[in-house]
Amino acid sequence: MVWSCDLQSAIIPRMMKTNKKIASLLVVMVVLSAAALLKSATLPPGSGPEYTSDAQLKLPENYRQWTYLTSGFDMSYSPNAMGMDHHMFDNVFANPESYKVFQETGTWPDKTVLVLEGRMAEGKGSINQRGNYQSTEIMGIEAHVKDEARFPGKWAFFIFGDAKTAKMVPTNMECYTCHADHAAVDTTFVQFYPTLLPVAKSKGTLSAGYMKESASAVQK
Repeated sequence: MVWSCDLQSAIIPRMMKTNKKIASLLVVMVVLSAAALLKSATLPPGSGPEYTSDAQLKLPENYRQWTYLTSGFDMSYSPNAMGMDHHMFDNVFANPESYKVFQETGTWPDKTVLVLEGRMAEGKGSINQRGNYQSTEIMGIEAHVKDEARFPGKWAFFIFGDAKTAKMVPTNMECYTCHADHAAVDTTFVQFYPTLLPVAKSKGTLSAGYMKESASAVQK
């Protein structure tokens, strides 16, 4: 009994110390795991429209980190468009929060920002022998913004050029009527966004004008 007690008195303190170390290690692991989960679940900062004191739209500096929608190549909506002496790519990006809502509802929420970036097309470079790729030269940036409290028609256009801010394009410009008459969803050309057109079809949010145009095109 004496030996047993002495042995127990020697083992228990060591076990307690070991258990404390294990418990401490587990606590650290739990804290780190919780922090990692919290970080992964944290939504990105708001990416809605921001304006200057004189009502100009600020260029979203991180728009290329937004959700990429599509690229057009030498696109023009006018049959009488003048030919250019160079080729162009148009890249379209949507703020992530609005893209997520569109996937759920088939339409754009308030504070949606769509950015169109024009880039020069290159044909000769490195090992490329055919076709075109995008250059580092940005030819222009435009934005289509939904802000129901600010704009009478809910949506407005902005052309930045080389500037960091842009004034609203006047509502008497042709781009407004063109989008209102031909856009697939909520005055936006979702018909050219391959990942969103099926969503709009499944949600039943395609505009009557677009549906009529599509039916007419099929008959032709």
